[in-house]
Amino acid sequence: MSQPLTIVVPVKHVPDAAGQRVLAGSPPLLERTSGILSELDEYALEAAVQIVESHGGAAAGHRVLALTLGPEGATDALKRALQRGADAGFHVLDDALAGSDAWVTARVLAAAVQRIAAEEDKPVDLVLTGMASTDGETSLVPGQLAERLGLAHIGFASSLELAEDGASLTATRHTETMSLRVVADLPALVAVTDQANTPRYPNFKAIVAAKKKPVQTWPVAGLGLDAGAVGLAGSLTEVLDAVPRPPRAAGEIVRDEGEGGIRLAEFLVARKLVR
Repeated sequence: MSQPLTIVVPVKHVPDAAGQRVLAGSPPLLERTSGILSELDEYALEAAVQIVESHGGAAAGHRVLALTLGPEGATDALKRALQRGADAGFHVLDDALAGSDAWVTARVLAAAVQRIAAEEDKPVDLVLTGMASTDGETSLVPGQLAERLGLAHIGFASSLELAEDGASLTATRHTETMSLRVVADLPALVAVTDQANTPRYPNFKAIVAAKKKPVQTWPVAGLGLDAGAVGLAGSLTEVLDAVPRPPRAAGEIVRDEGEGGIRLAEFLVARKLVR
């Protein structure tokens, strides 16, 4: 490979799926006071680190850079990314971002990737994302981000292979009826699925090393964006109302007195679950 690679991995700080998700305020927004690194982003991070390791690692000048946007708590997502092999982190931190939809998120991420390229004094060669975030689950951001950056886009890749010369990348995509091998010249953006690899668990050495890795923080203005172009003001979608999910109704208990099978069949037929 003739030139070192710069790989950017957008990561998201999301509410823990095991906890209670709360929408509050007017318009209602998801409370993000605590959370975790989006699980699906771990596969993108692992894919980036594996590509770098298989082509000479940091000694060859390759860089994996984690990027996030969000409130103060989003720093935790960067910390997890650094522990999993990212070399540096970038955090777009601005109150104006609250309420940003996928449209605005892609806009801010694109501006941040462009600033990273300026900071690194070289173009970004590859952007790797998860196939979706585990909170919104829209899968809209990767395609929009690729469009804004003018990059070739491969979505839902279950495997990746970088050419030896570093000029192109081959991905495998599985559909319901076939498997496709897609080749894209770099620079490119690829969204990977949870079938792409097995993310590594950071060991003690990696956790300690992550504390020494640099993290830069930028406001929206630092990306050349106006506050009116982000957050609720810049979004194309808006949540008008939200109500708690109704409590789960108690199930119906059928005591079998010789007709249990018949009553079960009647129950399923009445709800059109069987014919």
